[in-house]
Amino acid sequence: MRALILSGAGRYADPWHPFAETSDRLAAILRAEGLDVEVSGDVDERMAALANPDGAPDLLVVNIGDPARAGDVAPEAEARGREGLLAHLGRGAPLLASHVSATSLRGIPEWEQILGAIWVRGTSFHPDYGRARIRVHPDRHSIVSGLADFEVDDERYTDLRVAPGVLPLASHEHAGREHPLIWTRRYGPARIVYDALGHDAASYDSATHREILARAVRWLLT
Repeated sequence: MRALILSGAGRYADPWHPFAETSDRLAAILRAEGLDVEVSGDVDERMAALANPDGAPDLLVVNIGDPARAGDVAPEAEARGREGLLAHLGRGAPLLASHVSATSLRGIPEWEQILGAIWVRGTSFHPDYGRARIRVHPDRHSIVSGLADFEVDDERYTDLRVAPGVLPLASHEHAGREHPLIWTRRYGPARIVYDALGHDAASYDSATHREILARAVRWLLT
């Protein structure tokens, strides 16, 4: 089976996230699960190409920044990317989305519904980067069954606009409230996993985080 990781480069890069490093760590997890993995920074073209089922990947991984933050808006490219992404999901092919991808793809209005959440400028935030305790909910899904809470060096996304019905498999607490970090979702026939962790390579030094992602890949490809 084949996986395509769309990695933040060009207009999808930003000054805060080392996309090459995080995409490399994601690729290692996928390869350990037996997938052939391609990492591409040609986000617009590769997303548009998903409209053609010939040679399409079995799993799409999105690990990208937000070009609109820098005013880089490309309506034609975004329209073609939307067509490709919706075709991929419409075929029932799965999607794994990582961290800052929740801020991106503003030209795809379905993106919020696909992920189950979105970063809202002026509302969403994260506490300072550092060692954080992540709460796991092992009774909610096979992806986290038998796993315990863990610590990780990362950003903890807070006050995302989360869709009703999202059931977090992992979360964190801030100001007395629980904030979802990892969950599963379905969009039409497609399976989705969103992982709000993964700011930099250190996030993947956590054995529990890696295990959750490995199990997520198995579930996505079931």
